[in-house]
Parts: sequence; structure tokens; C-alpha cells
Amino acid sequence: MARPSKAMINLAALRHNFAIAQSLAPESNLIPVIKANAYGHGAEQCAAALAGVAPAFAVACIEEAIQLRETGINQPILLLEGAFEVIELQIALENNFYLMIENQRQLEMLLEAKLSRRLNVWLKVDSGMHRLGFAPEQVSAVWQALSESPNVASDVVLTSHFSSAEDLQSPATPKQIALMKTLVDEVGTAITSLANSAGLIAWPESHGTWNRPGYMIYGRNPLCENDLDLRPVMRFVSKVSSIRSVQKGDSVGYNGVWTAKRTSTIATIPVGYGDGYPRTAKAGTPVLVNGVRAPLVGTVSMDMILVDVTDIDNVQIGSNVELWGENITVDEIGDCSSSNGYEVLTRMPARVLREYRD
Repeated sequence: MARPSKAMINLAALRHNFAIAQSLAPESNLIPVIKANAYGHGAEQCAAALAGVAPAFAVACIEEAIQLRETGINQPILLLEGAFEVIELQIALENNFYLMIENQRQLEMLLEAKLSRRLNVWLKVDSGMHRLGFAPEQVSAVWQALSESPNVASDVVLTSHFSSAEDLQSPATPKQIALMKTLVDEVGTAITSLANSAGLIAWPESHGTWNRPGYMIYGRNPLCENDLDLRPVMRFVSKVSSIRSVQKGDSVGYNGVWTAKRTSTIATIPVGYGDGYPRTAKAGTPVLVNGVRAPLVGTVSMDMILVDVTDIDNVQIGSNVELWGENITVDEIGDCSSSNGYEVLTRMPARVLREYRD
């Protein structure tokens, strides 16, 4: 408990961001995406914090959904990847899981199963991302098969996923929206889901019966503009654990990849890639020490990083450190690591203490 590196999780900020997302599409239902342990924030705690306002939740797979059920979450839970084995159909039925159907094998499993009552089904269309979903020319036949099946509830949701919605100049998003509108007319449904966070923010014509915000409810705008008053839910903090002076020409860290160009004061922070701090973070990545930005130096190791605090006054063992959160965005850390904020957050491992406040 004494190691000072921890993730401070602000559940009030989570609800605040959810409310902003809802305000962008007040006529739609919001299904917050809490897969990958709620993007590293803690699925159980985040689901509990949103249980009073979210009509349903979305996760990647049945294991994540079962974990939420075991912790007392009662809302329907959408399995974004659908079922991998036949046995999951009965589990989904017993636990009120919404089931994604995105390929022929999943469709056959569902149609051939002997179920005691009907499942809630989402039909996934490959509208251009080419990752999951039925091809557009298959949709009418699949829709007909689902409509005729005694295993399927009547309110099938027609859904797809954007490939480039955060890029306002990309022609991909208008094409995907237009294709989905054509398929809606073709199958004759009004129950749809297309908008992710970027779609919810930037493409109002994509708003459907259900919208699926993920990244934005954790406090970041995927369009990299923070004009929505979104608030970071995670603040990753630590403290200086050691300080030393190095001479001009001295190298620090593994393999001596950084060499001091002057006499420098180097602070050691007890956080590394074993704590989710990216090993690929380059020299100069900002670290907040005593409220002042300082550059990362040397190679990120498993349990520690080194920071040049030469130009910061009064740095000592125990000085406060922010790795990301209120003053340094997780997107900035992603940019400095040849990655993005999504990966940085979801790589937060279990060994990092999460401290929740509301």
C-alpha cells in the first residue's frame, strides 16, 4: 500500500461526461461501452456509478458481462463480439445479455439452438470497416432469417461501426451513413445503432435508437478538441522516490540512450511499463512534477522512469507527480509513445491501485 503510484478515478466526472453525451442525442438511448475493464478505469465501479442513468452496458465478450452480473449490475449487457460457442446462447438468455450476430457461424448457432425463450439480437453490418459484420448484400436475407426464428425477439437492432469518424475530412463516414440508411429502408426497421463517441459528437445524422459512447465518457474527445467540457476520469499520479545529480556527459537508464548535456538533477519516479506507462514513450515526454512540466529521460523500465527536474525548484523525495490526467492529457502521452490515449488507458494493469472518489 506504500508505493505511491496509483490511478485516481473520479466517478462524478464519469457521470458528468455521460450526461454530456446524452445531451448530444437526447432522443436516443446511450449504451456506455465499458469493455477492457472500462478502458482501464474499473468496469465494476464504473458500471455501478452509471447504473442509475444507463439503460444498458456494452462489453466485448461474455466473460466481461458475467463479471458485471456477479457484482450486482442488473441492466442488459450487449456482447459486442457476440457468442463464440453455442453454450453462450443459453448463458446470454439467462442473464439478459444482448447478442451481436456478425457472421454466418453465429447466425447458424442461433437459428439451430433450442432455446426456452427469445434472445435480444443486434445484427452487425460491415458498412466499410471490414472487421466484423455481414456484407450489405447479405443483410436482407439474414434479417429475414432472424425475423422468422422463434429464438429471436422482434426488436432486432441494425448496427455497424465507423472506421474513421474522428476524421471530419474522410469520405468514409458519409458513405457508411448513407449505406446504413439504404439498409434501414430495405429491411424496414427504425431500430438502429451506428454512432460511437466520434459519431455522437460530430455526425448527428448517425444518431440512432442506441448510441455507443466509449472514449468520451472517460473524459476525452476523440476529435482531440475539448470544447465539450469533458472531464478526465483517471488521474495517474505518483511521487518522486529518489534524486541524484549527474554530470555533463553522464548517461542514465538502460543502454545509456540519454546523455546529460549539462550538470542535471534527475528524479526517479516509481512507475514503469509494469504499471501501464508506455515503454515506447520517447525522451521529452512530459511529466508533471510539483505542478511543472519536466521531460522524461532515458528508457522507461518495468518499474521506474527518470525525469530531468533541473529547472524545477524544491524537488525532493515525496514531491507530487502527475503522469496524466488533469494537466497532461492521456492523448499527449499516446502521441509521445507512437500510440494513442485508448491504448494507454486500457493497458493500465491490475497492480496499479485504483482509488475511487465520487
